[in-house]
Amino acid sequence: MDITAFIRDLLFSHDCVIIPGFGGFIGNYTPARIEKSSSTFYPPVKQISFNRNLNHNDGLLVGKISGSAKITYGDARDIVEEFVNSLRRKLEKGEIVTFDNIGTFSNNHEGNVQFDPDRSVNYHLDSYGLESFQFLPLEGYDVRKRVSRHLDKEPVRNPAMRKIFWRTAVIVPLLAVLVTIPLTTDIFRPKVETSNLNPLVTAEFENNKKAVDAAVITPAITEDNIVKPVETPIETAVPVVEAEKNYCLITGSFKTRVNAETQSSMLKEDGFTPEIINGPNGFYRVSAMRCVNLNQALEKKDSISRKYKGTWVKKI
Repeated sequence: MDITAFIRDLLFSHDCVIIPGFGGFIGNYTPARIEKSSSTFYPPVKQISFNRNLNHNDGLLVGKISGSAKITYGDARDIVEEFVNSLRRKLEKGEIVTFDNIGTFSNNHEGNVQFDPDRSVNYHLDSYGLESFQFLPLEGYDVRKRVSRHLDKEPVRNPAMRKIFWRTAVIVPLLAVLVTIPLTTDIFRPKVETSNLNPLVTAEFENNKKAVDAAVITPAITEDNIVKPVETPIETAVPVVEAEKNYCLITGSFKTRVNAETQSSMLKEDGFTPEIINGPNGFYRVSAMRCVNLNQALEKKDSISRKYKGTWVKKI
């Protein structure tokens, strides 16, 4: 079964598509650019490269075949293994294997797989319908003539406006001074001190003050007016909140939940606390455990990767 059609579909929506046991295709993004020598404009492009070290099964390609062909995950995995074995036999015979609209594979003189991408295909969805084009620059157009200034000519000024500006410059400071002086000084306040000229009023005030002081009696101390100490409530111990674990160790990503639950059961048998997390594009990611920080996650990842290849750290 030829699975190149499934690989092409995944390359449009993913930056990495792995063929288990053979290698992985990686999408490299290049922004729009202008080639000045030929005055050519190029749209954004995603070219495909190949890395033979990315050969673990991440479940992406197998899940795509299983869902599209309506077969089980195990049958889809067997189809991929047969395709890889057939591909290796052709390369060992010295044949050149072509993936339509992706590229060609061949073995070099050292026996290593060599990939030549098809550069005529753009897998960047945002560039759909865009093609390169040429636009020759304009000739005989000098932008300096458009922005030149005539500095030798003095600007025309209106004599009437000049008089208004001078008057404003003189009147405004004077108004400010006239308003500030009365507020900050006693220039407009009377110099006569206000006092009571009747001596009988002063004597009457002193007599009344003595009578009021003599009438003040210290209240008796009773049980009603004794200030009782306020009981301080006993402080309760505040429970220590456990540090939030935001780093997950992802051991696999599957298209169907049944395959994710299968791997989750395997992790549970190995003593882990697995959980299934919803990933992008409808995939189900299996997390072996959660960690408090990145250093702890990296230490656990090295031990888990011995059995579950391709384990990576994901921050939630």
